[in-house]
Amino acid sequence: MLRMLGKPIRTVLQWQGLATVAMALAAGFMSGRHGALSAALGGLVSMAGGLVSAVVASLGMAESAGQGLLSALRAEAVKIGLIVALLWLVLVNYGDVVVLAFLGSFVVTVLVYTMAMLVRDY
Repeated sequence: MLRMLGKPIRTVLQWQGLATVAMALAAGFMSGRHGALSAALGGLVSMAGGLVSAVVASLGMAESAGQGLLSALRAEAVKIGLIVALLWLVLVNYGDVVVLAFLGSFVVTVLVYTMAMLVRDY
């Protein structure tokens, strides 16, 4: 499935994965297993949002600038909706969540996602 996506999104997902592992290790060292799991979940929420957004954006071929914009807006709306739902799901169902590790990892991986525009497609 990842092969259908462009090189920039695949590269950024790898960077997000590395950032998530680093944050989970750091949080695990500071807060134990719940810190590590919280950081891993925070990174995974962001990664899932980015992956679904990329898949939605790549589904239709835009024939005009308007269709391209509509496709990008649809992908962003799906991403935001999924992220809000996943954040809520984790915070409601995981009673031992370490909020600082969870949100810190989430924010770091969101910032890494913004670097996708720096990756060349060739």
